Amino acid sequence: MRFIIVTGLSGAGKTHAIRCLEDIGYFCVDNLPPTLLPKFVDLCYQTEGKIDKIAMVIDIRGGEFFDDLFDSLHQLEEQNYKYEILFLEASDDVIIKRFKESRRNHPLAVNKRIIDAVKEERERLAELKSKANNIIDTTNLTPRQLKEEISHIFVEGEKFEGIIISVISFGFKYGIPLESDVVLDVRFLPNPFYIDELKEKSGIDKEVHDYVMKWPEAKEFFGKVIDMIEFLIPYYIKEGKSHLVISIGCTGGRHRSVAIANSIYEELKNNGHRVIIGHRDIGGDVKGAIK
Repeated sequence: MRFIIVTGLSGAGKTHAIRCLEDIGYFCVDNLPPTLLPKFVDLCYQTEGKIDKIAMVIDIRGGEFFDDLFDSLHQLEEQNYKYEILFLEASDDVIIKRFKESRRNHPLAVNKRIIDAVKEERERLAELKSKANNIIDTTNLTPRQLKEEISHIFVEGEKFEGIIISVISFGFKYGIPLESDVVLDVRFLPNPFYIDELKEKSGIDKEVHDYVMKWPEAKEFFGKVIDMIEFLIPYYIKEGKSHLVISIGCTGGRHRSVAIANSIYEELKNNGHRVIIGHRDIGGDVKGAIK
């Protein structure tokens, strides 16, 4: 029997995660009081294999009951019941934005600001996060990308190396992405903007990509960046980081940064890493949305 506890920060995507698990054949329960956990698992084992894949969401919504979770997990361990913990998180800014867009209240935001509620929740979940088998940072993930990660881990059985890498192109004229861990400036490269036949195209187009990557300095820069990222990844994982955001910037975020970002994305993907790509400013004056 495979038994998964889905938990993490409110607004990080637990509802979508449990739906994804349901779609791949898991018997799912949302918001079960932790005190009932040992009895529920025992009942599932008594079905003699009829229910062999279980996933349940247990989180801060349980209120005072949530504090009983560790006692319940200890009981499962004493009875030799194996379980896995999937922990979902996201940056404070993204969580706040999601709650504002959904117009829902944070479970702990009673007589306090939502940012204070998010910080309190992080503190209360810190010990549980330390026990997690898989941690997914959904800050830059679309629902489709989260579904792919769930599928990688729980269907294809791929070992999760512990980190998801986001490669984002952007334009310095619109500001550096706030979620950036590593920022690389490619404004030193020749600019396709000044080539008439390339000006209206973007770094996604082959003509622009080939123009950007044909220069010796671009090839050398690309090689050094890949070496640096490959060097850093094990240390980020060792420090417990679950999401690495690499931002590539040029002036407007349409040509050079897009071409370089796509090349980095393809190379890291070919090297076996979990990578997602986003082009924040490829639409010129369109800001903010990951495309």
